[in-house]
Amino acid sequence: MKFGTFLAGEERFFGAITDDGAIALNQVFPDHDSLYEVIADGAFDRLAKAAEGKPVTHTEFTYDMVMPDARRILCVGVNFPDRNAEYKDGSEQPKYMSLFPRFASGFTGHDRPLIRPPENHTLDYEGEVAIVIGKAGRRISQEDAYDHIAALTLCNEGTIRDWVRHAKFNVTQGKNWDKSGAVGPWLVPFTDAAQLDDARIQTRVNGELRQDDTLNRMMFPIRREIEYISTFMTLQPGDIIVTGTPTGAGARFDPPKYLVPGDVVEVSVEGIGTLRNTVEDEQV
Repeated sequence: MKFGTFLAGEERFFGAITDDGAIALNQVFPDHDSLYEVIADGAFDRLAKAAEGKPVTHTEFTYDMVMPDARRILCVGVNFPDRNAEYKDGSEQPKYMSLFPRFASGFTGHDRPLIRPPENHTLDYEGEVAIVIGKAGRRISQEDAYDHIAALTLCNEGTIRDWVRHAKFNVTQGKNWDKSGAVGPWLVPFTDAAQLDDARIQTRVNGELRQDDTLNRMMFPIRREIEYISTFMTLQPGDIIVTGTPTGAGARFDPPKYLVPGDVVEVSVEGIGTLRNTVEDEQV
């Protein structure tokens, strides 16, 4: 079963997503205002049971960022060998992974436009798998890491490339433009290691395959990501880790293939789904 956040009229709902529509579960969880709060309270495993036998409540709705009130989103950078080789010093694998924060305001939902700002038109795509923590932990071993994952989703970690070069040591300002990326369409419960270990991620722009790789080629596997991150911070239910993108982003073409209004970007992983977004210019 899949779980998401969606808008109908002026109201926001969370619940189960089916082939026939959405089943709002807000009333079943009156003490929780969002999917994030359900997960943070350790009640994610109750969602499926709560949806059993319930009729579809909405056939017309708009997807929202899957957890629009997520408090902590941490991204792993340069995590595939071919991606690492794109850098001048990329002949060897780094000893430690690169990390940077993103905020929920920088993301939109499935089937909604990524927004290209007027200040700069180097909007780029990065298809990635994101994991949602379901069990708190500090100094988590790699052996136990998967026990702390509640769900999987997809991320288009949209980036304003010129702005990641504004400072010497960080990329935060190029990674957090409002609605420049997307997370969704939904959460898929994590029940089997093969959902990650055997996963292949692909990104298409206007139907053209741009990124194509398997998660088992990551330089820092997801088990290691959880181990490393939990060394310096206690991971909490509802935390999101965006795990890394393969080579093939628009900036690496000659000339670069940045996103323009009218483009359609699709990030796909079998067993999770396809996150699809168009591109629009910001109206100012």
